[in-house]
Amino acid sequence: MATSEPKAAETEDQQTDSQVVANPEQYIKHPLQNRWALWYFKNDKSKSWTENLRLISKFDTVEDFWALYNHIQQPSKLGFGCDYCLFKDGIKPMWEDDRNKLGGRWLMTLNKQQRHNDLDRYWMETLLCLVGESFDEASEDVCGAVVNVRPKGDKIAIWTSNCQNRDAIMTIGQLYKERLNLPIKAMIGYQSHDDTSSADRSYSVL
Repeated sequence: MATSEPKAAETEDQQTDSQVVANPEQYIKHPLQNRWALWYFKNDKSKSWTENLRLISKFDTVEDFWALYNHIQQPSKLGFGCDYCLFKDGIKPMWEDDRNKLGGRWLMTLNKQQRHNDLDRYWMETLLCLVGESFDEASEDVCGAVVNVRPKGDKIAIWTSNCQNRDAIMTIGQLYKERLNLPIKAMIGYQSHDDTSSADRSYSVL
């Protein structure tokens, strides 16, 4: 019995040391290759477009990404006229930004039925493609992604920096379609921002 008490005390000390080591604040976070900014847009006709755009948060680690993702509403729960935009830090989610003005976007349009079946899953995979740099060297051409929630059908787009860089564009489109596991008949189209703003529109389709 005399020898059991010191052992018990030693065990308590070990538990204390273990608790200190297991302090969550001492965990090492896993850095992402880029720092990202999540924006939210709500269409209020009484305000200007820039006033309707609000920065939610920035992150540059895997853990902070998931903390943010799990905290916000899914796209399917947003009201019509609302957008989420995830862009590399320093790039604003607008065509006029210097990194966007010569670029374009891969665009996927979803029908109304897909809002509850596919929208949230496709958006999550899109985010993971971006923060995980899933497009190999072509990831350098990626500026960000946007999800638009609209009455007639929702849209998800990946924005790229240079609409003339065809190799990077096709790599991004092909890998993106594979990552989403889209049906063979499903198509996504690429369009330059200049074409988007003009009546004469042209697409590259996968």
